[in-house]
Amino acid sequence: MIWNREIECAARAEIKDIQWRRLRKTVAHVYENVPFYRKRLDEAGLLPDGNWTLKDFERLPFTTKEDLRQNYPYNLFAVPMKRVVRIHASSGTTGKPTPVGYTRDDLDMWSECMARIICMAGGSDEDIAQISFGYGLFTGALGLHQGLEKIGAAVIPISSGNTEKQLMIMRDFGSTILVSTPSYALYMADMAREMGVKKESLKLKLGLFGAEGHTAEMNREIESRWGILSTENYGLSEIVGPGVSGECHRQDGMHINEDCFLPEIVNPRAGEVLPLGAEGEMVITTLRKEAFPLLRYRTKDITSLLAEPCACGRTSMRMTRVRGRSDDMLIIKGVNVYPSQVESVILGMEHISPYYQLVVTKKGFVDALEVQVELVDDSLLDRFSDLERVENMVRAKLHSVLGLDCKIRLREPGAIERTTGKAKHVIDLRDKQ
Repeated sequence: MIWNREIECAARAEIKDIQWRRLRKTVAHVYENVPFYRKRLDEAGLLPDGNWTLKDFERLPFTTKEDLRQNYPYNLFAVPMKRVVRIHASSGTTGKPTPVGYTRDDLDMWSECMARIICMAGGSDEDIAQISFGYGLFTGALGLHQGLEKIGAAVIPISSGNTEKQLMIMRDFGSTILVSTPSYALYMADMAREMGVKKESLKLKLGLFGAEGHTAEMNREIESRWGILSTENYGLSEIVGPGVSGECHRQDGMHINEDCFLPEIVNPRAGEVLPLGAEGEMVITTLRKEAFPLLRYRTKDITSLLAEPCACGRTSMRMTRVRGRSDDMLIIKGVNVYPSQVESVILGMEHISPYYQLVVTKKGFVDALEVQVELVDDSLLDRFSDLERVENMVRAKLHSVLGLDCKIRLREPGAIERTTGKAKHVIDLRDKQ
């Protein structure tokens, strides 16, 4: 089902025209109402009524997370507080969250974006959706919630945690859609197996997963465990929350809601805009946000853009799965390492569960990487020869992918921490040594 055929199947020239008109309107809006942007636009020569092009827009400096922190809490808001009807926030490393405001029109736009993504994955008004995201300042739960209600689906706002109850509700209430992080979906599958809940006894058919990136290998693992179609959606609190893009049932890239968000791919180091198809850091400009519009926001997410039309019939630009974050990339002995590379190697390996952690330490002036993986069966712990064989197998496969020889630590089942939210895959101990 296509929720908004006029936009989702529009010709490329029409989409570009919409983007250009809305970009000019957004620039005028922030110039008039946000001193931070007025100064930057003046310095770049991008006046609201000026004769500038999209190429000229690339002269504008990026907006960064640090800019948001320095304008805490409301200095980047572009409307009076009396027009703000909701406030979400992303967590910050400084201890203070980054607040994001929404007008009523912002919430309508957000719901529209989510409705498109849910429908392209296969959701409809006949579904019962179980939202196993935590409700609160985090945008994920309410973002999916309002999109699901918009298409007419029944919503179970169970929130996260209490996994045994989650599974009981899933079975008794007949949930057909699961909304959660992919790592929590795997953990729920583990618990279902322990409780003797068989996937055949459930009505679950679709997973709408987000809030953390996951590889194609993890996607297949989730589909196998639950017997569902597993789709990924993308967004971030600073931009809107979930709703920037999402996979259709063809699972061939995430369709971007281009009438609402203008994407660029840039070199994460030098910052220049890269050609279509090149991998780099996603930069997003909001095109329909009133309360908290952002120009050229650096997401830190590494991905690429696909322009050719999808087999589903939609014409929107798509983005590939996020390979990692530019600030999560580890450089070990001169080799770039993303957690997703490790995930793609270990998933599906004999005797190894999907749970892993990368522990980074420093020996002298050299960084060292230990990959901790979890065994499926603790009976291997009693046989040194089997342990050694599995360890060597993991090391060899990682070396072939990473080009790096790293230490492997096999851990007993359940040793790596499970979470109802975003999984923590990297433990950096370098500053503590």
